[in-house]
Amino acid sequence: MASASTNDIEFRSVTKNYGSVTAVTDINLNVPKGAFLALLGPSGCGKTTCLRMIGGFEQPSQGTVLIDGREMNGVPAYRRPINMVFQHYALFPHFNVEQNVAYGLRQMRPRIATAEIDRRVGEALEMVRLGGFAKRRIHEMSGGQQQRVALARAIVNRPSVLLLDEPLAALDKKLRSAMQIELQTLQRELGITFVLVTHDQEEALSMADVVCVMSAGRIRQLGSPQEVYDRPADLFVADFVGKTNRVDATMEADGATLRLGDGSAISAAARQRVVPGQAIVAIRPEAMRLTRAQASDIMSFKGVVTHRIFLGSSAEYAVAVPGLGDFLVTADRRGISESDLVEPGETVFLGFDPAGAHVFSASSAA
Repeated sequence: MASASTNDIEFRSVTKNYGSVTAVTDINLNVPKGAFLALLGPSGCGKTTCLRMIGGFEQPSQGTVLIDGREMNGVPAYRRPINMVFQHYALFPHFNVEQNVAYGLRQMRPRIATAEIDRRVGEALEMVRLGGFAKRRIHEMSGGQQQRVALARAIVNRPSVLLLDEPLAALDKKLRSAMQIELQTLQRELGITFVLVTHDQEEALSMADVVCVMSAGRIRQLGSPQEVYDRPADLFVADFVGKTNRVDATMEADGATLRLGDGSAISAAARQRVVPGQAIVAIRPEAMRLTRAQASDIMSFKGVVTHRIFLGSSAEYAVAVPGLGDFLVTADRRGISESDLVEPGETVFLGFDPAGAHVFSASSAA
C-alpha cells in the first residue's frame, strides 16, 4: 500500500533520453497537493517532456515519477488519475458540447448510469460557465468557448491532476487574459493540482503559485512567481523571466566594489557579492528612473533616447549610455518630469538604486 503523500507529483532523479539526445537530465521535483505549477522555459528546454511523463505519454529512461505517492513508471495514461487539455483542444467536431464532455465518462468501466453522466456533465458545464450550451455544435463555438469545453471534458472525470499544454496559445491577447483569470478561479474551486506548460513568462507569473524555470533539460529555479522574478537564481532566469538590462562590470579584489564599464563604481550589498573578476549587473527596466534633470539622491548616467514605445499608462524607452551600452526603461507617464512623454533624440538621465540590482559572476552566465 502506498503511503500518504503531501505531494501530488514527484520526480525522483528523472532522466529522459530519445536515442542519443537527452531531453531531461536528473530532474527532482515535488509538486504539493492543490498547487498550480507552471513549467516555464524556451522551446526544447524539456518542459513538455516532463508534462508527457506525468501524463503517461512518455516513460522516464531513468528515475521515478510518482502521483499521489504511487509510482507511475510503466502505468499507461488511461490508468493514471490525470486528465489533459491540449493546445488545440482535440474536440470531436461531429459531437455537440454535451457529447464531447460526456465522452470520457461513457468509456469508464464499470459503466456509469446515464442519469449520473448527465448530472456530472451539467455540473462541469456550469463550472466553466457554459450551462446553456450543451446542444451547441463545436463549430458554432468561439475559440474561448471551445477551450472551456475542453476544460469541462478534462474535469468531468474528477482527476487528481490536470495537465495544461499551452492551452491559451491560440487565443488573442484580450481573450487570453480573461481565460487566465478563469483558469485560476477554476483551479481554486476544484482544489486539484494544475500543471501548465508555457513559454510565456507573463502567463506563468500571473496564473501559477509555483513556477519551475527550465533550460536545457534541467531546472534552473523553482519558487513562487515573486521569488523567481525578484530573486532570480542565475542570469538565465533573470533574462528569461521578464526583461533585464545587463551591464558588464568587474568585481574588485575587495569583493565589495563593482567597477562598471564607464569607470564608475558601486558598492555591492552582501547578497550581491560574487568572486572577484568579470561580473554582470542585471537591472529590471521598471527599477530604473528616467528624468530630464540629473537627480542627486541616486546614482545616475547621462544618455540619449533612441526609441520610444507608447503603452498607454506607461512607456518603454531605449536609451544609449556612453561606456555602458543600451538600456530599456519602463516609465510611468505621470512619473516623468512635466508629465510629458520623452522624445527620441532627447538627452536624459537614468538612475537606479544599486541595492535593487542583481549581480552574477560572468562565468555563470551560461
